[in-house]
Amino acid sequence: MASTDSEADNRGFAEKNEASFPILSDPSGEMAGAYGVLSERGFARRWTFYIDAEGIVRKIDTEVDPRTAGVDLVEGLEALGVPKAD
Repeated sequence: MASTDSEADNRGFAEKNEASFPILSDPSGEMAGAYGVLSERGFARRWTFYIDAEGIVRKIDTEVDPRTAGVDLVEGLEALGVPKAD
């Protein structure tokens, strides 16, 4: 996950939500701008990029719903043939 929030804000979010994944803090918006997701208001749009081990973007989901994002992510990985971890 990447966010234009500060590292402190992202740490608080991760602790509050018991996140088990890394969060990239991008308060300058440089990375979000490079991926084309930086909104006019300075926030990153909620898009999911599926990037393979070689660094190739295989799929971009531009209609992320926070309520179903986890399930949608798993379905997206399965559709790309990514094997499940044991």
